[in-house]
Amino acid sequence: MSNNQVLIFDTTLRDGEQVPGCKLNPVEKVRLALELEELGVDIIEAGFPVSSPGDFNSVELISKSIKNTVICALSRAVEKDIEVAAAALKYAKRPRIHTGIGTSDSHIRSKFSSNRKDILLRAVQCVKWARNFTDDVEFYAEDAGRTDNEYLARVIEAVIKAGATTVNIPDTTGYCLPHQYGEKIAFLINNVSNIDKAVISSHCHNDLGLATANAIAGVLNGARQIECTINGLGERAGNTSLEEVVMILKQHPDLGYYTGIQTRKLNPISKLVADIMRMPVQPNKAIVGSNAFSHSSGIHQDGFLKDTSTYEIINPEEVGADASKIVLTARSGRSALAHRFQKLGFSYNRNDIDILYKSFLQMADMQKEIEEDDLLQLAQQYQLKEVVVA
Repeated sequence: MSNNQVLIFDTTLRDGEQVPGCKLNPVEKVRLALELEELGVDIIEAGFPVSSPGDFNSVELISKSIKNTVICALSRAVEKDIEVAAAALKYAKRPRIHTGIGTSDSHIRSKFSSNRKDILLRAVQCVKWARNFTDDVEFYAEDAGRTDNEYLARVIEAVIKAGATTVNIPDTTGYCLPHQYGEKIAFLINNVSNIDKAVISSHCHNDLGLATANAIAGVLNGARQIECTINGLGERAGNTSLEEVVMILKQHPDLGYYTGIQTRKLNPISKLVADIMRMPVQPNKAIVGSNAFSHSSGIHQDGFLKDTSTYEIINPEEVGADASKIVLTARSGRSALAHRFQKLGFSYNRNDIDILYKSFLQMADMQKEIEEDDLLQLAQQYQLKEVVVA
């Protein structure tokens, strides 16, 4: 693996499925896993096998179906969890066990009624248990975003020594600001003596709308894996959005990082996930929202029609989206109106458009959007007026 490659760890089938109403059956999970492999994700977190027989079955079926991508199963720092995860991954060609424990003082006191020393010992033990089944072990320090950096560094150093090959630094509650999360990753790089023996992973939640920014801050400071979901699905306000971080890295080649994602498949898989998980994508969602490449303001439309790069930094084809749209509303200008008429086969001069524009605005003030049929009606009315005048 190149030091400039950022691995994409997709957890749509695990963390994304935790969204109320988004439960998947095994057949649906396998279908999406196959699509994720085609998309080019490096690791698929297939589920939490000990949580239910259905999830165990899903992880097992995915393990049998996927040929190249790493298949990961989640577990708590419990020996039984790890044994069940390993059993579900029995047929995986490239299995990974993802195990860990909360490390913030909040989790240590309130969730575990424990202390830092005992939590560190449990962290080391769970990694050792997992290493009995696979050489690919990822450790998560839950609520790392609110964990004291000195203590977090001690835990991370200990679990790497115990055999963890990836260390996940989750901002579980979406609390960190980007500079804080980046500084946390940098602190680990500079203060964990064996950090070169593991990949640092960013797993960020979107409670404050900062998941994508935090994940990128993690990469800029040394993380080389991003944990994310299609459409940003996930617990509460969601996870880091796969399509967003991938396109940020692609649109900023000066940063020097890349992923193996086939970006033309982003919109198709977004639609598939939305349909199967019964969770519509908000229209203004970056990259995959229905309005991502739509223009309705007259100023924007005029600039776009002169040079698309004035208001679009991504070619829709690059992410598998439909062509850019000029949407006619009461905020649209004459150039957009002329453009839409031209697409319908009408060649109006400037004077024609000036006259039509007045009728257009009257109609646009009465309805949200002017459709093709409305334009045909305006053209017909204009033609009749010309005939009467003649």
